[in-house]
Amino acid sequence: MAKISGLNTTGFLSRVTVAAITAALVSTTTAAVAADQPQPRSAAAATDVQAPAAGTFATQGASAVADGELRGVDRDGFMYAYMPTGTGGFGPRQYVGSGWERTNHFTMADQNADGETDGAWGVTGGRLHYTAWGQSTTDLGGGWGVFNKVVSVGDLGGAAPADLLARDAAGNLYLYLGYGNGKFAPRVKVGTGWGSMNQITGKGDLNNDGKNDVVARDTAGNLWVYPGTGSYQKPFGNRYKAGSGWNSLPTFVSSGDVDYDGVTDLVARDSAGNLYLYPGTGATSPAFKARTKIGTGWNTYRLIF
Repeated sequence: MAKISGLNTTGFLSRVTVAAITAALVSTTTAAVAADQPQPRSAAAATDVQAPAAGTFATQGASAVADGELRGVDRDGFMYAYMPTGTGGFGPRQYVGSGWERTNHFTMADQNADGETDGAWGVTGGRLHYTAWGQSTTDLGGGWGVFNKVVSVGDLGGAAPADLLARDAAGNLYLYLGYGNGKFAPRVKVGTGWGSMNQITGKGDLNNDGKNDVVARDTAGNLWVYPGTGSYQKPFGNRYKAGSGWNSLPTFVSSGDVDYDGVTDLVARDSAGNLYLYPGTGATSPAFKARTKIGTGWNTYRLIF
């Protein structure tokens, strides 16, 4: 049984307060210099380090920007959380749970559109589960082993709760509309041919139209943005190309607004374990600013979400 700590359950701070506290810590101690790097997996290192709690954040368009929190699960099933500093990096990691060594997919969710993550969906042994922060894991049923990609990109269907995208081996893409409590309405098929994409992510509005978008990379290394429409029946508009040469990055995810400028960003890990931030511009071209290296040693993690 997975074990989850009470992270994000009490004592929320505003983004301004989090940034101010982080700046004060950086100016008074050298410990923050390597804060964005994974630390040794000893019990002392995991439990001694504390990060400011997430807060209520500014809105972008019609929906709140995701808070930018990033999590990783190592090969032993331990989960750690990283809160953004507000300057484009992450503060010290915080141990938040264990027992996830057999989980294949993980994705965080904001269930009430306030900009804060409220829990995470995961697939273990073909079964989908949802864990609200500080609460026990809820089993939502089996049959999820048919999907090779399960990810939440926030609200795609037009309602406030986060939704879930799932892709099967045939390349069919399905949308599960969330109820706000971790459960879903019956799925809707929203695309075919998605087997050509080896990465699918998103956590907010990339083109500043107030609707959540999806980012996907094809096997040739091209990066595509699928703009959201707000309709569950046809959730994507015409895609546009956002870059090429992205095959040098085995892993990339969007956790929301990492640098606190009101625009959704991407975080990517290369094969050497270096972590990079690609700040969003809020425009279609270019979709992202020049990348910044924000960490090393991230090959420690089997899953990043």
